[in-house]
Amino acid sequence: MIIDFLLKVFRDNKSREAIVWQDKVYTYEWLLEQTLFWLKDLHARHLRAGQVAILEADFSPNAIALFLALVENASIVVPITSSVQDKKEGFITISQGEISLVVNQNDQVTVSPLSNSATHPFFQQLRDRGHPGLVLFSSGSTGKSKATVHDFTGILEKFKKPGKTMSTVAFLLYDHIGGINTIFYTLANAGCLVTLQDRSPDSVLSAIEKYGVELLPTSPTFINLILLSEAYKRYDLSSLKLVTYGTEPMPESTLKRFHQLFPQICLRQTYGLSEVGILRSHSKESDSLWVKIGGEGFQTRVVDGILQIKAQSAMLGYLNAPSPFTEDGWFITGDEVEVDGEYLKILGRKSEIINVGGQKVYPAEVESVIQEIDNVSEVTVYGEKNPIIGSIVCAKIRLKREENPKEFSGRLKKYCKGRLQDYKIPIKIIVVHEKQHSDRFKKMRPICESSEQTKAS
Repeated sequence: MIIDFLLKVFRDNKSREAIVWQDKVYTYEWLLEQTLFWLKDLHARHLRAGQVAILEADFSPNAIALFLALVENASIVVPITSSVQDKKEGFITISQGEISLVVNQNDQVTVSPLSNSATHPFFQQLRDRGHPGLVLFSSGSTGKSKATVHDFTGILEKFKKPGKTMSTVAFLLYDHIGGINTIFYTLANAGCLVTLQDRSPDSVLSAIEKYGVELLPTSPTFINLILLSEAYKRYDLSSLKLVTYGTEPMPESTLKRFHQLFPQICLRQTYGLSEVGILRSHSKESDSLWVKIGGEGFQTRVVDGILQIKAQSAMLGYLNAPSPFTEDGWFITGDEVEVDGEYLKILGRKSEIINVGGQKVYPAEVESVIQEIDNVSEVTVYGEKNPIIGSIVCAKIRLKREENPKEFSGRLKKYCKGRLQDYKIPIKIIVVHEKQHSDRFKKMRPICESSEQTKAS
């Protein structure tokens, strides 16, 4: 069986808590029986190995058991959440979905056929191998969403190596490589997966207190929201041992402030991409942005300052874009890095770096300084084309409370004067009221325009 190693964990830990959903606890015995129930149900519906199954759900007991059953059935799974509702039909078309499985808010499942026929060569490759597949869509925050196709057996390999048993919040989304990593790492080590009804700071920290959560996998944006909301003052977080963060560069000021408030919590930077999976990581210190990444099944190298990865768990390719791999099989991440021995510092996406008269400006560095200024809630730094110096540095700011924009702009520039070189100080400052992050709690950053890119708004 494909997930034999997981089912053994379930059998060996029947009485342990596996899932908490809507304040109800589900044991590993329940999860074992429900996974086998769905596997039998899929067989009764004549769902063949290699068929493309659209799984529309969020973290819930049946959504997890059904996902496991589809993997065991060697189906090609396309998880979709409500966060991409406006793109759903397009995603189904691109992935050539052949059957729809919808898990509603009451954890009830509706199964219906779709009219597509999945003929893509990658799907045929998986069928020939008899392996389950996984299709993940990128957020598309800087363009169209790309559909990555994985051989799921490659992703499963890393979970066969024992790790720590921890109670974990299912924060990263169900259709995100980080959310899938959370499911399989937690269950492979007989941990407890604590699901959320919403992802506000109060809801997340309340769940940590109530269920003694030990691990919070999240993003720098959400860590900043915790600090801004001061929700941490309202809950007992003494059970929390580890906070992992990834998906975007971490502002150093945010990292250091969180570490000062919670020196007993280990902070670990993670690194992963839909195209290659999640790499094992080790931060130099809890308040350090230097991280060692790689581990079994992964190789890394830096070419012209850009990180490249070769992975056993790498995707087969994109359904709707050309192959991004080099001829010798390395994935070019697009992330510019500094190197210090075994450690790397992720500076940001090459496409997001602002070129001011030949000088590089990394948005995360500028954001880190601006985030220290009183009354700043969120900040997004980006570039706009300039005919004289190439680009100028711009900043969109959401304030905590009303303030005269002109006075705030002057205050910001004065503060930055002593902290940043002149060319890094924003010239254009816009005060906005809307949030600056997606439903995946990732900053929505306009890309610095070039001749190939559309004008940043």
